[in-house]
Formats: sequence, structure tokens, C-alpha cells
Amino acid sequence: MTRRLAALLALNCALGTAVAADTADDFDILQPLQDQPGKLDSGEHAGDYYVPSTVDTVRWGYLPNKSAEPVLTVPSGSTVTFDTISHEGILEDQGRDPVAYFADKGIAEEAVLDDAIAITASDLEHDFANDGPHIVTGPVAVEGAEPGDVLKVEVVKLEPRVPYGVISNRHGKGALPGEFPKKEQKDDPSSEHPERYGNVSIFSPIERDGDDWYGLLDAGDGRTIRYPLHPFMGIMGVAPDTTDPVNSVPPQRIGGNADINDLGEGSTVYYPVEAAGALFYTGDSHFTQGDGEVALTALEGSMRATLRLTLLESGKDDLPGESVDKLLGETGDYWITVGLDPDLDMAMKDAVRESIRFLHQHYDIDEALALAYLSAATDFEVSQVVDKTKGIHALIRKSDFEDFDTDADSGPDAD
Repeated sequence: MTRRLAALLALNCALGTAVAADTADDFDILQPLQDQPGKLDSGEHAGDYYVPSTVDTVRWGYLPNKSAEPVLTVPSGSTVTFDTISHEGILEDQGRDPVAYFADKGIAEEAVLDDAIAITASDLEHDFANDGPHIVTGPVAVEGAEPGDVLKVEVVKLEPRVPYGVISNRHGKGALPGEFPKKEQKDDPSSEHPERYGNVSIFSPIERDGDDWYGLLDAGDGRTIRYPLHPFMGIMGVAPDTTDPVNSVPPQRIGGNADINDLGEGSTVYYPVEAAGALFYTGDSHFTQGDGEVALTALEGSMRATLRLTLLESGKDDLPGESVDKLLGETGDYWITVGLDPDLDMAMKDAVRESIRFLHQHYDIDEALALAYLSAATDFEVSQVVDKTKGIHALIRKSDFEDFDTDADSGPDAD
């Protein structure tokens, strides 16, 4: 049985209704391309560097710190394809067995990722109560990167590796802890008895319709919720200046679990380098996410992410806003400034201050005028409220500054 046919049969079973044959037949399960980091010799990504997710190339629940050993070193300007693994479907409250977990949803073993199976079957330690949930792939060192530099990361391509994802709500987490989930917790939960956690995970197949992707939720009585997808990487960043363990949950100024849904395919993100080599990593791939991410997770699903890593050297290269001391996003239409704080009100203030700084330095406008402009013309969105440190990001419209001459407009829409 081919993987495509297995996926078709499994999805039909999972939904309880027939999924369009042309949709499932168009989907190839994206199994690992090779088992070691390095250049690819053939296939769609030939010539790119490649990083698989293996026991030797991932951290479960933690980000690389400045003492982390790179799994690969590449020159500036390199394109790197990462095969990332979603944590949903492999965690302890789901049995730490993706074959069994997804079989319960009607997914055949042939449609489960080999690397997810290998990691969960390994001795890789993970403490469900204290570690972050995420599988973080990397780090990749960029030749010549030093503290004070900036790493420019362009999101070239994002490809779902499997035609399904999971949305989860867990006790003590999300926007409504203590109210949801409504299932009862029991004593001594474990991967052997995942039902005792009392957590709720909702399975969602995805399908393609022309050039667009949609998620599907079974609402019962023959009803299906069909919603558009917008893939992005929830975690991207560089190593912070510490040798202490760095939990993968709270976002930081150097990136990490920022969960900004505007940073999808075609976007660019700038990160302040704090460690030699920059030590870039990624993971926590999302098929789509609403602002706030209120349940706890987005529609989480494993992704093949192709990214271009370019070093901007301190004092030698022009930087947007003259300096990048905190992650900064860019799309064809917007600059994306970020505020972070455990208190949502303080995160909002942080985002406003960063937006004023950016407008003042990048476009050379008065700070009072920048604040007035932001109040009249800029949307501030809640990135997420569920990752301990809360996030607010501003969407500063580039077209409002067409009369301004800046040398740093060099992102997705630059000539």
C-alpha cells in the first residue's frame, strides 16, 4: 500500500465521511530526506542544506543556549531545509506513541512520520510537568556570526509533512485555566495512563483546495467546520547569552516561542545575535493559529521548513530601525514590532515603545508623531496569552511611508 493511499483511507476513516480523492491523492507524506545534517544531492531541495529531526539534532522542551554544539555550520546566505516534528500526538498525555495515538484517529502507521516514531521510542528524556512540550531542531551555526550581529531569516517555503494536526487544551494552561478542560484529572497520570491527565486534544485533518489549505473539524451530526490554514513556525530564534537550561515555552527577545502568525511563508525575521555562530533553531510548527492561541495550542502539525540564513554584521550592514535588539518581523506589507512581558498590559506597553523606537530611528520621525500615527493607523494584535510570557505585536504598514527614503527596506518586497 502506498503512503498516499494509506493517508486517503485513514483520513476517510477519521472523518467518517469520504475525503475528496484528488485532495488526499495529491498529498505525499514527507518522511525524512536523510538521517544526517548536510547538503542534499537530489530532489526538490537539492543543493540546500538539510537538518532532520533525530535524537542527536533535537532538544525536547528546551532551546539551545550559547554553549550548545551546532548540528551543522553553514555560510551566510545559505538555504537550510528543516524537517520539524510537532509535539502534538507524541506527548505523555497522548501516550508518547504516535502510531497508537493516530491509529485511534484512523491514521495508518504508513502515514505517521518515521522520525516522530523514532524519537518517542528513544531514551530521550522529557518531563511532562516541567519541560516545555516542543521538539526544537538545531542549532545551526552561521559562519562568522558574533555577538552584536543580526541574523536575517527568510521564510522561503513551508510544507505540511502530514495531512493532519491536533489542537490541545490542558489543565492549568490556556486562556481559561480552571474552567477548561472540563474533564476530570485523576491521580498518577503517565504515558501508560494518558487518560488520567484529563486533557483534551482535538484531531483535525487538513485538505488542499487548489492553492489553498483548509482544516476540518468534525462537529457531529454530519457537520464539518472548514477553516483556512496559514502555516508558520511557532519557534524560530538564536541562542541566548546564557549557559543555563532555557525552557522552550516563554518567548524571548532573541526569538523562541514567539507564536506570531503573520510570520509565514514570504516573511523575514531579524534576530539579535548573542552567541558565536548565532546558533539558529526552529520547531513548534503551526498549520494555523488565531491571535491569542486561547485553548493553549494552535492547529499543530509537523512541517518541512525551508529558510535562508543571512548574517548582517555589526557596523557593516544596514539594519532596519538602525538596530535590532529584539526580534523584528517583516512582510511585503508590514514591519512587525514585538512586545513581551508576563503581564499583558506591560507587553502592550513594550510593543508601543518598540514601535515608537522603530519609527523614530527607521523613518526619522518625531517620537510624539510616531505615537500619534500608531494610535491612528496601526493594529496591535495579541500574539498569544498562553506561553507564560505574553506577546503583543504591531503591524506597521509600509505603504504609509512611501514618501520616505530608507536604505533598510530590503525585505520581502525589495527590488
